[in-house]
Amino acid sequence: MTAPPRPPHERKQDTLDRLDRDVDAWFATAGTGGGAPHMVPLSFYWDGRDILVATPTGSPTGRNLRDSGRVRVGIGPTRDVVLVEGTVVEIIAASDIPSDLGDTFAARAEFEPRDLATPYSYYRVRPDRIQAWREADELPGRDLMRDGHWLVP
Repeated sequence: MTAPPRPPHERKQDTLDRLDRDVDAWFATAGTGGGAPHMVPLSFYWDGRDILVATPTGSPTGRNLRDSGRVRVGIGPTRDVVLVEGTVVEIIAASDIPSDLGDTFAARAEFEPRDLATPYSYYRVRPDRIQAWREADELPGRDLMRDGHWLVP
């Protein structure tokens, strides 16, 4: 038996907790020329407003983030989903990232892109839409954020 649907404020808090707690997510991107979608698992850091992710600058994900500026991020298991649609608002070469932000990302992700021979970039993704649900009974009202604005106080 499943738990009853969470009220909106609880669902939002659970989503914020997941963004603060989780380290890895699935990032789906596509090129601007109608190319096939590309999805990879990446570590991320949530700063309370944006998602910061690092990937090789020349990888399909890096090129897609740079060229289209759009991403979908799937966080959590299939029965506790947070789905984020976002826009890249900043791209920072690994050599140019402020040391405090790079250090925070590395500690959080347990991964240090600045030490690798392959050129990496950091991509700051601002959520435009956030959805969250656990079971089919939570599909109504799954939108917690739309157009970059929280729908739930």
